[in-house]
Amino acid sequence: MPAETTFRKTRNSKRKASGVACIFVDIGGVLLTDGWDHHARKRAATKFKLEWPEMEERHHLNWDIHQAGKLTLKQYLMRVIFHKERTFTLAQFQSFMFDQSKPHPKMIDLVSQLKVRHGLKVAVVSNEGRELNSYRIRKFKLDAFVDTFISSCFIHMLKPDTDIFRLALDLTQSPPEQVVYIENTPMFVQVAETLGIRSILHTDYGSTLEKLKSFGMLSNE
Repeated sequence: MPAETTFRKTRNSKRKASGVACIFVDIGGVLLTDGWDHHARKRAATKFKLEWPEMEERHHLNWDIHQAGKLTLKQYLMRVIFHKERTFTLAQFQSFMFDQSKPHPKMIDLVSQLKVRHGLKVAVVSNEGRELNSYRIRKFKLDAFVDTFISSCFIHMLKPDTDIFRLALDLTQSPPEQVVYIENTPMFVQVAETLGIRSILHTDYGSTLEKLKSFGMLSNE
């Protein structure tokens, strides 16, 4: 059954029943594909004929610094890819990198409808580098339904740092018991739950839908 047919039309009664005022949601793996994961890097190594072990080692040494907003994308690529002469340009590689991002339309639609139907605040809590994060927000119009972007590149903290979730609670002015967090990384779910945030380990659309029903946010009809 499509998600839209499961929503109640009475916003206030459903919000009261669920006790939820805010949704925290990850971008990579939930709303969109991961921006630059192992598989995307493998594809890049094949396409551009890169030395995979060296690329991965240099990536892991620099990626967290980049996601924390302390290294620009150009600086990251200069360290990881363009530390030696290449037959392709930085612009070509960056274009390929951005092209790896694809939407999960059903999840975007689900979160958008939950916001409208229940009058919820929506906050992204995500580990992403600034340039890729900004591209993904614009490309997939995430700012059309997300109220606050608590991205690692903006706040210089990375999940699973507990403080990133505390900051999200502060910025949205949401008590933890009134938040539902949708995330695809088990450790991040566990950390959020230590603060009293009800969390869903997202593996697929169907199972997340069922979990939301158990929280009283969707109809079982």
